[in-house]
Amino acid sequence: MAETLAQACWLTEPGHAELRTETLPEPGPDQVLVRALHSGISRGTETLVFRGEVPASEFERMRAPFQAGDFPAPVKYGYNSVGLVEQGPAHLLGRTVFCLYPHQTHYVVPATAVHLLPQGVPPARAVLAANVETAVNALWDAAPRLGDRIAVVGGGTVGLLVAWLAARLPGCQVQLVDTNEARRAVAEQLHVDFALPDAARDEADLVIHASGQSAGLATALSLAAFEATVLELSWYGERPVNVPLGGAFHSRRLTLKSSQVGQVATAQRARWSHRRRFELALSLLNDPVLDALITDAAPFAALPEVLARLSASITDTTLCHRIDYSQHPAE
Repeated sequence: MAETLAQACWLTEPGHAELRTETLPEPGPDQVLVRALHSGISRGTETLVFRGEVPASEFERMRAPFQAGDFPAPVKYGYNSVGLVEQGPAHLLGRTVFCLYPHQTHYVVPATAVHLLPQGVPPARAVLAANVETAVNALWDAAPRLGDRIAVVGGGTVGLLVAWLAARLPGCQVQLVDTNEARRAVAEQLHVDFALPDAARDEADLVIHASGQSAGLATALSLAAFEATVLELSWYGERPVNVPLGGAFHSRRLTLKSSQVGQVATAQRARWSHRRRFELALSLLNDPVLDALITDAAPFAALPEVLARLSASITDTTLCHRIDYSQHPAE
């Protein structure tokens, strides 16, 4: 049988990526060969990785499920891949699946590592699945109550998804807060109220921060009501963070709490596996309104340049950037 060749995106050194050709192993009886259709760039995490800003203390905890190489580089990193099963068990053959795999044209993984896309979820939208999973886990950690006034500070992909999910809770008043006026139009498509920081509604029962900036965290703390919780979703890598814990932080008895998707939220952990949580995230993608979050697309050949551009500017307005692959079968 002819060898299957694949192209993969490698970070060869901080600030530089390139495409490399690899020879894939023949799939075993419990494995699948997947041909990628689309992958998605995780804007916050992948740009930190691209710039070489993963702290040494987090090298092991930050490893993606099918990462190759080690931080800071060379490393093959990513976890938003949607593809078609070309070889594997009969129940998966020809099916469209999601896998937590780096940006690569074809790959071989255990059959248990792929998730079937639910009916009604198109492959091009499914690149949002890992972001939805993060938003689900954040709301589990935040534990909003019916009728809560909720502020979400930071209108990136994850922040918008958190606001979209929270706005579906009965009685809750949800407002997305961001410094970029362009986010208003996206929020409106998701049926979420929007405000610039100076016009944001204060006295929030719950604040979720996802801007990745110290100034955003300061805004989040300023919007919190007495004894409210501020949930921190941002990950800063090696960057120092100035947290304004003076002023009214103590007199208001605020709680600053972290959330991270690597572990299922404490309240759910006894009953929910990672797989069950991910299947929930995939099912929530059955809503065309979420297409508004995929603002850019480029062919796989352009991926190194796209990563460099996204990593160079914090003012870039891109939300989820989709990468599209050739539809030709594996070689």
